[in-house]
This record gives sequence, C-alpha cells and structure tokens, in this order.
Amino acid sequence: MIQAILVFNNHGKPRLVRFYQRFPEEIQQQIVRETFHLVLKRDDNICNFLEGGSLIGGSDYKLIYRHYATLYFVFCVDSSESELGILDLIQVFVETLDKCFENVCELDLIFHMDKVHYILQEVVMGGMVLETNMNEIVAQIEAQNRLEKSEGPRL
Repeated sequence: MIQAILVFNNHGKPRLVRFYQRFPEEIQQQIVRETFHLVLKRDDNICNFLEGGSLIGGSDYKLIYRHYATLYFVFCVDSSESELGILDLIQVFVETLDKCFENVCELDLIFHMDKVHYILQEVVMGGMVLETNMNEIVAQIEAQNRLEKSEGPRL
C-alpha cells in the first residue's frame, strides 16, 4: 500500500504532499524533511529505491523516487508494493501531468494544485492504485474539464 506521495523541488520545498496514513502535522513536516535529505544525498546514477526513514516506518517501508528537472517525485510504500510497478506509476503520473499541463513545470503544481490533486486521485485513492492507463486518466480529466466549463464560472 502507498503510505505517502511527496513532490518537492531541489531545495526541499514541498509542492505536493499526500499522506494515506494519519500523522500529526508536525510529524508530516519531519517526514518531508527527512525524505528530502535521504533522497538529495543520493547520486543520480544510483538505484531509485531506498529504505524508508525512521519516522515513516524504517526498513518495513521503501522510498521509491524519480528526479525530473527541478522536482523529486517520491512514493513511500510498504513491502507489499512492487518497486518497478511504483516506478512505472510515477512515470504515468508525470506523463499525465505533462499531457494535462502541456510541459508540466513546478509552477503548474503551485498554481493548479486542485487539478494536480484531481489527477492524483484518478491514479491513487486511499493508498491503493486505481488506474495506470494514461489514456483513461486523461479521458477522465477531460470529462471533468468539460463538466466544469458547462457549469459556468463560479462567483
């Protein structure tokens, strides 16, 4: 099961934080900092899997991450998840963001947080993977966009 999804920039600023296990906010912030430091100190040509930090469960959990331009996408998962499957899921999530925002960048995550969370909910819900087919995800996003346009502007 996926315990947390974290996206942060090269300076450790969180851009997307989604926990599927309840932690107090202070602990969540410590987890984000610890995860950033664990991932940052790794070289680019090293494996993208490492044991979870002490705050999130230690050796029972794995951090699986990908570094794209200025953003790190990190999934914290338990031992029941496949590392390669999660690495592929990160790729699907990033490519879906790329299709929806036409060349996604850090600013898209900041200014369109609601849409990013909606895309994430199409992929993962409650820590379980819902959909891995990018075309299906994009079709659902487009249907949501059409629905929003048909409702008209909110005041």
